[in-house]
Amino acid sequence: MAQVSIRGVTKEFGAVKVLHGVDVEIADGEFVVLVGPSGCGKSTLLRMIAGLENISGGRILIADKVVNHLPPGKRDIAMVFQNYALYPHKTVAENMAFALKLRKTDPAKIRERVDSAAEILSLKPYLDRYPRQLSGGQRQRVAMGRAIVRDPQVFLFDEPLSNLDAKLRVQMRAQIKELHQRLKATTIYVTHDQVEAMTMADKIVVMQDGRIEQSGKPLELFDRPANLFVAGFIGSPAMNMLKGTVRTNGTLGVDIGGAVLPFASGLNVSDGQAVIYGVRPEHFDISADGFAATISVVEPTGSETMVVLRHNETPFVALFRERHDFKPGDMLHLKPRADQVHLFDPETGTRL
Repeated sequence: MAQVSIRGVTKEFGAVKVLHGVDVEIADGEFVVLVGPSGCGKSTLLRMIAGLENISGGRILIADKVVNHLPPGKRDIAMVFQNYALYPHKTVAENMAFALKLRKTDPAKIRERVDSAAEILSLKPYLDRYPRQLSGGQRQRVAMGRAIVRDPQVFLFDEPLSNLDAKLRVQMRAQIKELHQRLKATTIYVTHDQVEAMTMADKIVVMQDGRIEQSGKPLELFDRPANLFVAGFIGSPAMNMLKGTVRTNGTLGVDIGGAVLPFASGLNVSDGQAVIYGVRPEHFDISADGFAATISVVEPTGSETMVVLRHNETPFVALFRERHDFKPGDMLHLKPRADQVHLFDPETGTRL
């Protein structure tokens, strides 16, 4: 396998610039997820790594070799697409073997690799079937098998689970992660689903408008988001963002419409400073000395209960793992955990 270096990469479509000097270092064997909303440039970047899009500026290196002008077939990568891209007139085995046949690989070697990949992906019973005879999850496993048999330096995944139902997505997430642990392959995976990113990645790269907002280990981004965008994008349900004013005279906290909510000491803020008070829904405790809020909506899921509340017309969300008999209209007294609170500059969006 190989490391991948993306250095100062830009992409322009005519006068429109869609990537603005992107820098990413991907270690040998690392599973990196590019995540962000639609149109942020993540799929364009993946296609540039694959050689399916030209690079306007910067360099892409695979195993320390600049590949800017190499065609896809010369980059030693394998790509798994969202729509499977299987040949409908070929069997599962023929689909998986096709790239090797083009290379004129020895037939015995082809059978060995196809059988090995089919074993890893539990596709043995389906080798003689055609794609139309398979479920969506089975077709995606065939597409993954076709990539595995090529034994590439780098695996690229472009939103491979977006066409599957919710239950199957969860199963396939686990299979892809298990596959990576088994093959130890350098993997770059694109998704707009932050849950996929959190559960699968060694490193997450969060993108917006063709720029990298933050990169790091999943829990690093969750615990210390660099700005409002990352804070709102990583985590489900999303972090509450409440406008307020810092109070340092008396009780240290942020005034949110009359309620002073706590935050940990040591932050470089001053009395009267406007801030965005960020607190995740799961970081509220029911407490007699907390601020009062009225329940608007209760959403039980069995393992947890999500509650939409209002304080002086300001809506926010709280999440509880334990069971409660909440009803709309009930009053709750809640206290955020001060050591889990995030403060952001409302002008720049950066973390304070």
